[in-house]
Amino acid sequence: MSIPTLFHFDVSAISTSEGNHKMPYNKRFYHKNKFGAKKTEFMGMKFDSKWEAERYGQLWKMQENKEIRDLERQVRFNIVIGEHKICAYIADYTYYKPNQDGVDEFIVEDAKGVETDVFRLKKKLMLAVNGIDIKISKK
Repeated sequence: MSIPTLFHFDVSAISTSEGNHKMPYNKRFYHKNKFGAKKTEFMGMKFDSKWEAERYGQLWKMQENKEIRDLERQVRFNIVIGEHKICAYIADYTYYKPNQDGVDEFIVEDAKGVETDVFRLKKKLMLAVNGIDIKISKK
């Protein structure tokens, strides 16, 4: 009688400074992104999705044309109530954009394909606690 295996291993070659080694890789715990996002590299930077990379390209061009300034990626905001840190929100992009009066407005933007429940909650917390309304860019 054979004992059923719980894990199925695939051996992948790993290259290190000591040479090539074989390392087991557990297929059971590997899965695709549940929303279909594909990690992408663009302009030498890694992005969580093609849309996030595409939006960065648009914003970068806008910055070159001086429509926005101080474009930053992956900016962390802590959400703190009293002395307690509740959670952190990491914005895809932040930048300044002049409004109709010519005054620079601070924009926090997230490139989203699918809005998750966690994102909706953090969006509400960012507005309530930090006074920041997150702009959502969808393709």
